Amino acid sequence: MIEKEHIHSAFDRDLHNLQSSVMRMGGLVEASIINTSRALADNDEELARKIVDDDQLIDGLESEVNLAALELLALRQPIAQDLRFVFAVLKIATNLERIGDYSKNMAKRTTVLLKTPPPNGAVASIRRLSHSVQVLLKDSLDSFAERDAEKAREIIVRDRDIDLMYNSLFREFLTYMMEDPRSITPAMHLHFMAKNLERAGDHITSVSEQVIFQVTGEMPKDDRLVEDTTSYEAVSMGAVN
Repeated sequence: MIEKEHIHSAFDRDLHNLQSSVMRMGGLVEASIINTSRALADNDEELARKIVDDDQLIDGLESEVNLAALELLALRQPIAQDLRFVFAVLKIATNLERIGDYSKNMAKRTTVLLKTPPPNGAVASIRRLSHSVQVLLKDSLDSFAERDAEKAREIIVRDRDIDLMYNSLFREFLTYMMEDPRSITPAMHLHFMAKNLERAGDHITSVSEQVIFQVTGEMPKDDRLVEDTTSYEAVSMGAVN
């Protein structure tokens, strides 16, 4: 009996350590998004380069999480909700790593924008979108830690706001480029940064879907509205010109 209790206690500790590693990874990704926005606003090349270098910490944590999850599967053979938790962790770690990559890509573009100043007001627009994505990520990580499926569902709905903000920025940057050819290069870099943030929102949605799966045993139906209409707008504007 004592041996069984010991095994159960060790298993719970392994699950807790796995969750802690994912939360630590998520914290690094969230910090990366915040710092990227700050580097852009402050023209801080040193911070932007640090973000790029620190991405390897996120990659390293993903490898640690994957290894720990696979070891837990092999040695503990979890079932039911515990098994779903391990599978969800593997998916969540992958999504967090991708969000980190998007933040790194934004930091790289920040160093380019130091040499080609963006149009007035454009950086503030990117910062608003970045803040919204960062808050969405924080709430998604909270839903994972709390195993709160309802909060996760709310996050999936809120990702539509990210798409709408991106659509608005796309039109804003396109206007800059049409009004002043000198703004084409910086506006294009800012557009790609906005797209990185929009894609980060999609991966945050995927994290939330895994939380729902972990708690309920079912994946949410893929009935989300597609709010990113920029590809259609680009074709329409191209036809007019």
